[in-house]
Amino acid sequence: MKLARVAGTVVSTFNAPIFDNQRLLLCDLVSPAGEATGDYVIAVDVVDAGAGETVLILDEGTGARQIMGETTAPIRAVVVGIIDEVDV
Repeated sequence: MKLARVAGTVVSTFNAPIFDNQRLLLCDLVSPAGEATGDYVIAVDVVDAGAGETVLILDEGTGARQIMGETTAPIRAVVVGIIDEVDV
């Protein structure tokens, strides 16, 4: 699991059918202290997160595919939660 801040959405004119009716988010990974690392991940949004929100990303292909219910889908990362607060 990784922490990230939603930077925006990703628009694709051509994609795999599994992504139909799914939002893709561009997420900037952050440290536990909330500092941006400059590394980005594109993740499927299953929790309706918005730009600027801190989110929890499952960035493990098999687990992400299990959440989507597809064992062979080309999915690596899924936003699984919106973070209210991080206490370090």
